[in-house]
Amino acid sequence: MNELFELTTRIRSDVELAIGLAIALAVTVHVLLTKREVAAAVGWIGLAWFSPFVGGFTYLMLGINRVRRRAIAARGRAVRPGQGRRDPATPKDDGHLKPLGRGIGVITGRQNEPGNSISILHSGDEAYPAMLAAIAGARTSIGLSSYIMRADAIGTRFVAGLRAARERGVEVRVIVDGIGSGWVLSPAYFQLRRAGVPARRFMHSPMPWRMPFLNLRTHKKILVVDGTIGFTGGINIADQNIVAEHHPDPVQDTHFLVRGPVVAQLVDAFAQDWSFLADEELDGPAWFPPLEPSGEAAARVITAGPDQDLDKVEFAVLQAIACARDSIRVMTPYFLPDQQMITALSLAAMRGVTVELFIPQVGDHRLINWAVPANVGPLLRHGVCIWRSPPPFRHSKVMVVDGEWCLIGSSNWDMRSFRLNFELCVEVYDRALAGLLEALMAQNRGPALTTADLAARPMPKRLRDAGARLLLPYL
Repeated sequence: MNELFELTTRIRSDVELAIGLAIALAVTVHVLLTKREVAAAVGWIGLAWFSPFVGGFTYLMLGINRVRRRAIAARGRAVRPGQGRRDPATPKDDGHLKPLGRGIGVITGRQNEPGNSISILHSGDEAYPAMLAAIAGARTSIGLSSYIMRADAIGTRFVAGLRAARERGVEVRVIVDGIGSGWVLSPAYFQLRRAGVPARRFMHSPMPWRMPFLNLRTHKKILVVDGTIGFTGGINIADQNIVAEHHPDPVQDTHFLVRGPVVAQLVDAFAQDWSFLADEELDGPAWFPPLEPSGEAAARVITAGPDQDLDKVEFAVLQAIACARDSIRVMTPYFLPDQQMITALSLAAMRGVTVELFIPQVGDHRLINWAVPANVGPLLRHGVCIWRSPPPFRHSKVMVVDGEWCLIGSSNWDMRSFRLNFELCVEVYDRALAGLLEALMAQNRGPALTTADLAARPMPKRLRDAGARLLLPYL
């Protein structure tokens, strides 16, 4: 009997070893063929060989990019109504930012559209009334995409507005994220469905083993109405974004009202996502009417995500940093970029460019609060100024270069936004908007973060922060 038990145990061990070796080899081969980042590749391979079953399952769930858009991708597409084939460079061809415009044109495959007006909307206090008014006045189409949409008071108002638009014959489509708007319950999504509003959850499945996209999220904030009015920026749909209502956890943010030819690019970005989720193409004059100039700003949409748009926002930011001559100012709620971005900002400061970063004095994610101090030391040593914005928590995501070029939209300055999330930003060439955004940042200039502050942390906190930094790709 003992010999039979020993034989069975030996066979089971041999089978487990063989399966473990097969899993480790399979992960290794896949990583070597698909991963560009050396550190990430080494980490995945090491995990697979150290613990094949855990490592293999984790890689299956989080490490494999299975996202493939249908043949509606931006490159090679027909030009939409209102989109011309103009030079992708900046409007001022004699300016020093001309290479930036040309580079982003190559990165995005989109044209730089002159003739736009872009207005700042401060927090939900200004953004929500303007958005709801646009929905109430819609005649032909409404496309709404939000990372977070809650079934609270303001969320319920949006649902009611969308339902009313649907009932009067407007084509309405809504996208909410499958994680950010609630993985299990997602009450706002079900409110939309009960109201008869066509809605989809991005990359969602109620079964964890059927959700290999758990780590991939749509972080875009888009509202397009009648193909002529666009809203984008950083604001989700939740009561806490209305600062005047004194929510227990208020969030200050910045959103933008867009009119002019670039709205067609916002609609196009929404239509691509809807086609991916619902296998329905949005086209025709209801979505893409002819667009007339509405202002003086030149603008272009930049989409990013772990598909054909991989790295596009990150590359655009690196281009802007490289082209800057005088100043770079960035406001972001989460600042956890990789070493490549840290080096680019440091080099800009070393060549005499004024580099200022504005981050919250108190963030809303504990791990990020810990990881930031362990990541910014090189910036401070090379002359970058880091200002901590006072409460309430500021969620704005804006960048201004040389008082002329602006980047607005949904992307944070972290590896999740640059590499994992589906994001949408708009580059804008407009000195007036740049001045307003720089004034906004100056108004939120709190105490500076210094090298002395970093050095004063006790050793347990420094170790904690350094450990949190190791989670940088997933924070």
